[in-house]
Amino acid sequence: MPFVENRLEHRVALLRDYDTGAWSVSELCAAYGIDRSTFYYWCRRRETGAESWFEDRSRAPHNCRHRSAAGTVEAIVEVRRRFPHFGAKKVRAWLVREKPEEGWPAASTIGDILKREGLIVPRGRRRRRLETGKTEARARAANAEWACDFKGWFRTRDGRRCDPLTITDSFSRYLLEVQITPPTVDGVRPVFERVFRENGLPEAIRCDNGSPFGSSGAGGLTRLSVWWMKLGVRPCFIRPASPQDNGCHERMHRELKKLTASSPAADLAEQQDRFDGFCWHYNQERPHEALGQEVPASCWHRSPRPMPDRPDEPWYDADHQVRRVRPAGDIKFRSDYVFIGEAFAGELVGLRDRDDGSQLVRFFDIDLGIIDRTGAFRRFAPLRHRLRKAAEGANV
Repeated sequence: MPFVENRLEHRVALLRDYDTGAWSVSELCAAYGIDRSTFYYWCRRRETGAESWFEDRSRAPHNCRHRSAAGTVEAIVEVRRRFPHFGAKKVRAWLVREKPEEGWPAASTIGDILKREGLIVPRGRRRRRLETGKTEARARAANAEWACDFKGWFRTRDGRRCDPLTITDSFSRYLLEVQITPPTVDGVRPVFERVFRENGLPEAIRCDNGSPFGSSGAGGLTRLSVWWMKLGVRPCFIRPASPQDNGCHERMHRELKKLTASSPAADLAEQQDRFDGFCWHYNQERPHEALGQEVPASCWHRSPRPMPDRPDEPWYDADHQVRRVRPAGDIKFRSDYVFIGEAFAGELVGLRDRDDGSQLVRFFDIDLGIIDRTGAFRRFAPLRHRLRKAAEGANV
């Protein structure tokens, strides 16, 4: 017999043997392995006349002074239903910000309430991944670094391709832009021009190595990143195939997909409206744990660096010869033409003599490659973590 059933039968047998009068209370307690107080407890239970007198009773208290008030529970449930993607911490942060005069329970208690109401489904624990490689340090101030990327493309219900360009401030997580645009330099540059004019310039922009941000050409630059440098914005390329180096931005992408694109809109115009609404929610309503459960809008401000009407030209030391790159991407060198890269068309590059008779080619402070004594240009591999460092003279 199961243990519980056996225990219940023993209680019935105990009092049945007592009713026979053949044993004393002490003898019965010794035989059944209980003390006299337990014996008399079950006697009193049987005298109540209840049919289930021999069953265990709940040990839960009749009243709990720590139980949350009904109004508090209703407010918590209402916030969760309004924002189904909010966890217990974000629900509490939102309530504290909106109604600071109330005494809201701890996040753990809110989590228990949401579980009891069936609004949270526990997820299985996942093993933490091992750290691999080096990641960049987090920005220490607003506009010290922005992050940009294309959210993976998808099709709206009318079959049109949708490529959302996203831009965030790395420090405050403020979502500056989500704009549908072709993933090309000509498609992306007007978006950045508008964002720069509306919000000022950051110190740097973190991006991946693919087009239109980076390339495998000289210096790893494209026409877009060359333009950034002329504006005084430093491009910071993450390691190849390492989206974790832009983890905060990728985490935003997960939320963006869940709330706006898990079921695509009917057309691009409706999809853009969804993106615009998500920007407001993400910046003004959604608390962020890395910000102490504050919203990004409370931690971000417009950059004090306005976008100039005309970008600066590169400046080089007096020991450099300055050449302007022709539209085809080449420069005139010793009565011949040397191809540098189409990304630098129309730009000024500096050439510095080396001891071996070759010329080091630079754009701002980035070494692009060398022109050897035969007049051939050997470009340097882009400097990226996890890749070998580009030594001067490396032929890539």
